[in-house]
Amino acid sequence: MTFKTTFIRHQILLIIIVLNSSFLTGQQDRKPVYELKITTLSTMLTNGKGIGEWGYSALIEVDGRKILFDTGARPETVLNNARELGIDLSDVEDVFLSHNHWDHTGGLLTLREALKKSNPNALKRVHVGDGIFSKRVNSDNTLLVTKEALEEDNVTFIVYSGQRELFPGVWITGPIQRIHDERNWSGNGKIETENGTIEDTIPEDQSLVIDTPEGYVLVSGCGHAGLVNTLEHIHANINKEAVFAIIGGFHLIQASDEQLNWTAGKLKDFGVSKIIGSHCTGINSLYALKETLGLNRSDAVVGSVGDSFNLETGIKAGIIAR
Repeated sequence: MTFKTTFIRHQILLIIIVLNSSFLTGQQDRKPVYELKITTLSTMLTNGKGIGEWGYSALIEVDGRKILFDTGARPETVLNNARELGIDLSDVEDVFLSHNHWDHTGGLLTLREALKKSNPNALKRVHVGDGIFSKRVNSDNTLLVTKEALEEDNVTFIVYSGQRELFPGVWITGPIQRIHDERNWSGNGKIETENGTIEDTIPEDQSLVIDTPEGYVLVSGCGHAGLVNTLEHIHANINKEAVFAIIGGFHLIQASDEQLNWTAGKLKDFGVSKIIGSHCTGINSLYALKETLGLNRSDAVVGSVGDSFNLETGIKAGIIAR
């Protein structure tokens, strides 16, 4: 065997080892994004433009692409709020649904009907987590009706059972393993299965994570899987970079002081330095995290309609939340 042949074989073996190592550890090659803006379109607070509601939605603009994250509660809220804010949603072709609760899916049909008049491909892909169409006990899964109507209108639902890169640097977590007992759900719901009823832990709950040169930006609808569980899922399955910012709802509204202190300690370990806590985060909970993490009023704010996060300029909070 010649030296050249031996060298080539060793190089091939090294490549295989590296690939297998990356696969086994769940780590992915980084493809950071360089342009990112996230604008809140639905939450409880507002700043003179738009209307507040118990719900959540945000427009994510990343490297020339757009994603509508959740669709708010009432059918018209996100549509009207976007118009008042001067935001055109007609060129948004991808919708991400964090989970199947009415306050995150309520605007989907109305938005599709309105926006397709300007662009037949508006909201043509809906990204959801596995379990979102499960049969709930004593409660109709209205998203099944929505799904049927939208599929007749040439809209595609894409179901995720694990993490997947949607665009370069933009990851869907898929359903999240519940390592810590954060229990960020009511505990009252039940799901029907072939083997009987089980507790509805909102198994489809998923988030978006965006890789930037500053670290990861997490966007969460309610965080029913647990904020810390979500961040650990990202580290285990996507990459171990620091978490730069967390944005959205984190379902800490009823968290005890003990849980908030524990959560804040974990966030500090992850490197979180910017927070927009909207929807079900809770005002007191946001300020508890802010204090424990030692963040200033510009870097940890209560989310309001029209506020935004920009990778270059940071958080632009509404006046009511400053």
